[in-house]
Amino acid sequence: MTMPVVYVLHEHANEHHFGLIPSFLDEDDERKAVEQLDGNYQHGGGWRPMPNFKLLGGYVLQYPGDPPLKPLGFMKLRDEMVFVYQYGIVAVVQKDRSFEVARMD
Repeated sequence: MTMPVVYVLHEHANEHHFGLIPSFLDEDDERKAVEQLDGNYQHGGGWRPMPNFKLLGGYVLQYPGDPPLKPLGFMKLRDEMVFVYQYGIVAVVQKDRSFEVARMD
């Protein structure tokens, strides 16, 4: 198993903000990030997409009525980027900037 490298973006972020999420991803597994996260996070309910988020510049997430969330860090899995935010929010972003968001806490 080869876990992806975690790139920390926020000055106050540390390994505790990412929890077990990096261990749910394996660069040697050919499945897409969402499939790996769903399969490896079954004890927490799997990957359950949360609609209505917008992806702004700088990979900031915005949910209607809530303050914007800046990414704490990210991991690359081939052509995908997996961003981690406060509150256990995770976004998987494709090269074309299409994305899915779920809570993984």
